[in-house]
Amino acid sequence: MYARDHALIATPIGIVRIEGDDAMLTGIRLCVDGAPARGSAAAVSEAAEQLEQWFAKEREEFDLALEPMGTPRGEALRAGLVAIGYGETLSYGALARVLGSSPRAIGQLCARNPFPIVVPCHRVLASGGALGFYSGGEGPKTKSWLLEHERRHMEGTLL
Repeated sequence: MYARDHALIATPIGIVRIEGDDAMLTGIRLCVDGAPARGSAAAVSEAAEQLEQWFAKEREEFDLALEPMGTPRGEALRAGLVAIGYGETLSYGALARVLGSSPRAIGQLCARNPFPIVVPCHRVLASGGALGFYSGGEGPKTKSWLLEHERRHMEGTLL
């Protein structure tokens, strides 16, 4: 068993806390209190580096070991969230149809997501393109910022 570790990184949306050990991440929390601090565990350090790259518009996808979901179905639903491409969005209903689930189950998956940004629940919108709820950081304000960050980056790559 590995010792738990954490890092705090400064980002445009505030301090992000990354938790885990050498083998995997156990959580990411947005807009927390504290001063930036580097973690020493391998998975935590790698996540800090990849998140910093994402905020710097140098990365669109993550390659990180995440603590497993409790069930194979949970893993499949999380994989469906991860499959929503950078700069893209889906409604709760559309994602539910793709994954053979219900919009309510997708909403619960997003609300309980322990890995915001890495598992991009910010890319799931309410019906009609409304922003909807967001459990990370400062809620819808943070969700809006994350979506705009990706949109601005995508526009920059099309020039």
